[in-house]
Amino acid sequence: MDRKVNVGLIGSQFISSIHADALRRVADAHVMAVMSPTPGNAQKFAERFNIPHHFTDLDEMLAMDELDMIVVGAPNYLHCEITLKIAKAGKHIVVEKPLCMNLQEADLMIEACKEANVKLMYAEELCFTPKYVRLKALLDEGALGKPVLLKQSEKHDGPHSDHFWDVERSGGGVTMDMGCHGIQFFRWLNPGHKITSVYAQMNTSVHTDKTIGDDNAIVILEFENGVTAMMEESWCKLGGMDDRAEVHGTEGVAYADVLQGNSIQTYSTKGVGYAVEKAGNTVGWSYTMYEENWNYGFPQEFEHFVDCVKNDKTPLVTGQDGKAVLEVIYAAYESAGTGKKISLPFKPKVDKPYKGWKKKA
Repeated sequence: MDRKVNVGLIGSQFISSIHADALRRVADAHVMAVMSPTPGNAQKFAERFNIPHHFTDLDEMLAMDELDMIVVGAPNYLHCEITLKIAKAGKHIVVEKPLCMNLQEADLMIEACKEANVKLMYAEELCFTPKYVRLKALLDEGALGKPVLLKQSEKHDGPHSDHFWDVERSGGGVTMDMGCHGIQFFRWLNPGHKITSVYAQMNTSVHTDKTIGDDNAIVILEFENGVTAMMEESWCKLGGMDDRAEVHGTEGVAYADVLQGNSIQTYSTKGVGYAVEKAGNTVGWSYTMYEENWNYGFPQEFEHFVDCVKNDKTPLVTGQDGKAVLEVIYAAYESAGTGKKISLPFKPKVDKPYKGWKKKA
């Protein structure tokens, strides 16, 4: 392709604003259109990001022959339906995590994209987060020896949008929302080795008035090469986003803190206008971020996806990765529901992950 990649966005809320900001930093990308079914939202979003076309109807946006790639920032339960439509329209696809609601949907999406000869790219930004990329490089060069224990945690005080609280639309709680990050992060750090077992503990400890989903979770994974990985996910941590990782090896250890480690330590008696994602009260001490989206890795992620479309390359993270992550999520909810370690491969008997924990048919 000897021109810029023309991009359409689906969604007009928090994650789509990150997508739009990231894409305008990518030289080979041109965001041409945005679609949201809520009247007025797409127009406001288009005006905010200087996007020339806006739609309330997906089919109308997909009818634009100029579009090469569509980014799906819709609620989880719509991912499959939307992806099938995009694939039929012959456009490449980036799907925000999690890939979809269940493994059957994942298979439909993967097959539809294969038949349409379009790329299905899975938006997992931790594989592009600069500090984590450097962490992986340390491991890959042998500086830490062989990996023994991998850890990752992501914590804040709860999601931006109401649909995350509704397990029927989201599929689960914090493990479905944020656990998918840790799982793919571990698979990326320890490539070529299958996850053999999952053990999880979950509870709804703070947000009982909003959800029956989990708002705290600890998940332990075992890999076939003996590596153990542990992730902690929480919607109960006040004071803004916290995202960090550790790699313990036979020859060393490395700690990476994505946000607090890159922040400006700030004290204010009035509070800061904006400090960091999901920071509530900023009176007193807070950690104030700069270039937040870059530190997360969103521009780097979209530069990669655009390059894959423009130059017909294989994406670092694909629909197959999204499906593998979803299988582990299902096993985690099953483990939390039974109190047992769950072996992989795992074939769930429920249509939404949270039902394995709540034991609902």
